[in-house]
Amino acid sequence: MDKRVYLLTLIAFVVGIVELIIGGILDLVAEDLGVSIGQAGLLITMFALVFGISGPVLLYLSGKADRKRLIIIALAAFLAGSILAVFSTSYAVLLVSRIISAASGALLTVLCLTLAAAISKPEYRGRAIGHVVMGISGAIVLGLPLGVSMGHMFGWRSPFILIAVLSILLLIGVILFFGEVGTSAPVPLKQQVAALKDKKIISAHLTTFLFMAGHFTLYGYLTPFVISTRGFDGALITLVYFVYGAAAFSGGGISGISADKFGTKRTLLNVIVLLIACLLTIPFTTGGIFWLLLVVWGILSWSITPPIQSHLVQIAPKTAEIQRSLKKSALHLGIALGTFTGSFVVDLLSIKLNPFIGACFVALSLGTAFVSLQRERSRGKSDIVNHRGS
Repeated sequence: MDKRVYLLTLIAFVVGIVELIIGGILDLVAEDLGVSIGQAGLLITMFALVFGISGPVLLYLSGKADRKRLIIIALAAFLAGSILAVFSTSYAVLLVSRIISAASGALLTVLCLTLAAAISKPEYRGRAIGHVVMGISGAIVLGLPLGVSMGHMFGWRSPFILIAVLSILLLIGVILFFGEVGTSAPVPLKQQVAALKDKKIISAHLTTFLFMAGHFTLYGYLTPFVISTRGFDGALITLVYFVYGAAAFSGGGISGISADKFGTKRTLLNVIVLLIACLLTIPFTTGGIFWLLLVVWGILSWSITPPIQSHLVQIAPKTAEIQRSLKKSALHLGIALGTFTGSFVVDLLSIKLNPFIGACFVALSLGTAFVSLQRERSRGKSDIVNHRGS
């Protein structure tokens, strides 16, 4: 496998840290900048919203621009966003830094995935893409607990200092070692939008959107939630994210195996139902049961990706690559909706209600999943009848 894939994996890892880090230090940011927890949570919302929209748009606008140069520009902008976060003295400045980091980070993520496939031999292509995805997952397992720990030990700006240093090292690495990469024209936006005309496909993307909205209505505010309901301090909060992250890292693999063994439909519906039950139960758990449920929640939270991806390939094989890009946008827009909703629940009602509101979103995703899967099954029956008739 081309060694440059490991450099792309590290870039994806650093971007993953920036996207998720604010959720773990919401209380520190809110206290220092004089805003509410809900307002601090909107920093996640804005990042996810910009991230979900800008990735495919910026890649399309870049056309056939040299990919090495594009990575360098995106990394430089990403570095600027991190430095701006370090020196933010107001909520508005930090918000601007999040927008810069989100736009550049989205482009970097898309470039890492596409370039990993482009620079790899056909027999290593799947493995290369998997490495980049693992970089993002690794940020959940290692990066986020590290950032949370640093934030509570040295202040909320310290993780962004680390990210800035890592960005500089990655920038140097790309300049010195990446080399030239051939480019091809990106898929036109019109063609990407056209791929959404099928109601089965829209329902599948809505399932991802609503599922992630429900998950992040609570997860985006997990730190203030465990402080308020469990009385956890910095060390225990770090442990919460480490336990959750380790479970989340394994979730995709477990659901992928389940989808192969038991089928896409059964796996998808079971994951959704179990997440609803988990969100409804977690406010009432204490002690060891809480930690056990945290593990289950972590496994479920990212388990939707393999069955949804398999389902999309089954119902839209000709636009599979486009659907993969659209699914990522749906995922991040769902994060935006969940954290946006959660901010109002925290400020106007009570953070103890976040898991219940989240469960409502996930319940809606169960409905859209049934629509998408039922339509597919109905078409399958019709095809059998027509085949018998012929």
